[in-house]
Amino acid sequence: MNLIADKTQVGSLGAVGYDDEGVATKKWDLVKDGTLVNYQAIRDQVHIIGEKESQGCCYADSWSSVQFQRMANVSLAAGKTPLSVQDMIKDVKKGIYIIGDGSFSIDQQRYNFQFGGQLFYEIKDGQIAGMLKDVAYQSNTQEFWNSCVAVCDESDYRLGGSFFDGKGQPPQSSAVSHGSSTARFNGVNVINTARKI
Repeated sequence: MNLIADKTQVGSLGAVGYDDEGVATKKWDLVKDGTLVNYQAIRDQVHIIGEKESQGCCYADSWSSVQFQRMANVSLAAGKTPLSVQDMIKDVKKGIYIIGDGSFSIDQQRYNFQFGGQLFYEIKDGQIAGMLKDVAYQSNTQEFWNSCVAVCDESDYRLGGSFFDGKGQPPQSSAVSHGSSTARFNGVNVINTARKI
């Protein structure tokens, strides 16, 4: 698994040439082959992580706001081995194929979470068996990423994002993109969100 931070990605919501400190933006590895290898830092933080220069991720939502460290576009890199969605699910006996993002709930430490999606399909004996509804999945960050066992190749890669990444006191909104190919996670807790009366 590889996670990449990239303020230069063409077509992304967070692509800019320079941050608000005048630093040229960059692309860099956060997680490489499953190991955390770097962080993001602005000019007054780089000495803490042993870097010599900022990655260009300090900005504000307006000329009248104070700039501070903000997230770059962060994406799950596509797999290097050719792998389609059909190849990925062919040995899944029972699973759920989730497309898109939906409702979410995360704690303040960004550790425990629950996410929904836009479309849900049952996987049965390696085939898509029909649509489902009222689905969400729960985990914590460490267990979730440790359960990632496969990522489809570049032909399946897509870029999404949000205009409302909110941080700071007082809050500021920012636009950011996240890209990924379809990924497989084994053993994640899935719940039925249907309202019971």
